[in-house]
Amino acid sequence: MKPVDIKYILPLLFIGLACAAPKAPDADAEKKIREVLARQQDAWNAGDLDLFMEGYWKSDSLQFIGSSIRHGWQQTLNSYKKNYATPQLMGRLQFDIWQIIPLAPDSYLLTGNYTLFRESDQPSGAFTLIFKKKNGEWVIVYDHTS
Repeated sequence: MKPVDIKYILPLLFIGLACAAPKAPDADAEKKIREVLARQQDAWNAGDLDLFMEGYWKSDSLQFIGSSIRHGWQQTLNSYKKNYATPQLMGRLQFDIWQIIPLAPDSYLLTGNYTLFRESDQPSGAFTLIFKKKNGEWVIVYDHTS
């Protein structure tokens, strides 16, 4: 068997390592994710639940856990429209983001707190969101709100 010249092996080794190396997180991801939440907050405060839902993945695979478990974008929108049918029920929404952590180059975990400022009460709670980049856009694919 003839020995292989090292000058042929090193380039192949570097190509293999470059392909196997994990991709770096998207440098703009955190900024874009914060923008999604800001648009959602603005849409909610304008009373526009359809626009609010643009922050979610429009898929039957969307998962929302709150007082019940919902699957799918349409089911989530229907629930919002049922539970927040009037401006009084919607109140004014404020998000406070605690942290955004990369899980993978196309997936981020966000934790935060929401508060609804209404005339009669001020409900608030924590939430956990998983954002994924779908078709070049950051969207919520999983929402657990308590």
